[in-house]
Amino acid sequence: MERIYTDDDANPAALSGKVAIIGYGSQGRAHARNLRDSGFDVVVGARPGGGAEKRAKADGFAPVTPAEAAAQASLVALLSPDMSHKEAYSEAIAPNLQPGAALLVAHGFSVHYGEIDPRRDVDIVLVAPKGPGDLVRREFEIGRGVPCLFAVQQDASGNARDKALAYAQGIGGTKGGAIETTFAEETETDLFGEQAVLCGGASELVVAGFQTLVEAGYKPEVAYFECLHELKLIVDLMYEGGLAKMLHFVSETAKYGDFVSGPRVINHETRARMREVLADIRNGKFANQWIEENQAGKPKYQQMYDADLEQPIEKVGARLRNQMAWLQSQPASKAA
Repeated sequence: MERIYTDDDANPAALSGKVAIIGYGSQGRAHARNLRDSGFDVVVGARPGGGAEKRAKADGFAPVTPAEAAAQASLVALLSPDMSHKEAYSEAIAPNLQPGAALLVAHGFSVHYGEIDPRRDVDIVLVAPKGPGDLVRREFEIGRGVPCLFAVQQDASGNARDKALAYAQGIGGTKGGAIETTFAEETETDLFGEQAVLCGGASELVVAGFQTLVEAGYKPEVAYFECLHELKLIVDLMYEGGLAKMLHFVSETAKYGDFVSGPRVINHETRARMREVLADIRNGKFANQWIEENQAGKPKYQQMYDADLEQPIEKVGARLRNQMAWLQSQPASKAA
C-alpha cells in the first residue's frame, strides 16, 4: 500500500526564508494564512490595485508586486489559474527567483505540458490539497487538515522533497495525510477525473437522465428532483464511507437497481470513451486544445458555457432552488 506521510515525516526547518504566494484566490488565500499561522514568513505577490491585493491587505499582509515577492523568497508558490502561469513565471518569477530556491504549484498542468520551462538551478515541486481552499482553511483552524499530494519535478538544491513536505505540513496537509506522486500522475489523473467523472461525466449523466424522463412525458420538476437534487444524498454517502456506506443506507430496491441497471448505462462502450479521454490527456492533445483556445480568447469555450446554462434543467432547477431556504445562505465553494 502507498505510504501516507504525516507531521512526523516533515521538517519545517527545510523551508527557511520567505514563502511567496502568487495568486491570492481560493487556494492562495488559504495557503498564505495557514503558512503564516504555522510560523512561516509569508509575503503575498499581487498586482497593485487589484482585488488580490485588497484581500491580502484585509487579511493582514503587506503585498508587494509578484516580481518583488519572487526576489525575496526561498520558495514561490504559484497558485494563480493554470493559463496565467506561463506569463507569471517568465515575467515575474524566472528573472527574480534566487538559485537554489523553489517554485511550487498546486496543479502540475503548466509544468507537465511545458507552459513553464523551469530554470535548471531551482527546485520544482508540487503540493496539491484534495479539497477547495475554504476547506483547507477551515480544517486547519480546528486543528485538522485536508489530505494532499506532493511531488518533485526538479531537485536542484538536493532538498526539494523536504521543502515540499514542509510546505504540506505548513498548510495542514500532513495532518490529513500526504501521498507522494509525480507531476505526470497528478496532472493526468486530475484532468481525467474532472472530464470523465466529476464534471463532464456527472453533468452529462444528470442532463441525460433529466432529458430521458422529460421526453417520456414526466414533469420536469419531478425529473429534476430524481436526477439532480437527490444526487447530493448519494455523493455524500460515498464521500463519507465509500460504496459500502451508500449501499447500507439506500433501499433494497435501489441496491438491486444499482446492480442490474448501472452496468447497462456505464458499460464497455462508456469505458472505451473514457480510455479515449485519458489518451488525449496523456498525449497532450487536450492540453494543446485548451492552450490554443485560451490564446484565441476562448470563443468556443464561451459558446459551450452559455449553452450549458441555457438547458431546461437549469431553468427548472433555478425555480425549485428558490424554494429551498437552506440553500440561500450557503456560499459557493471553489475546487481550486
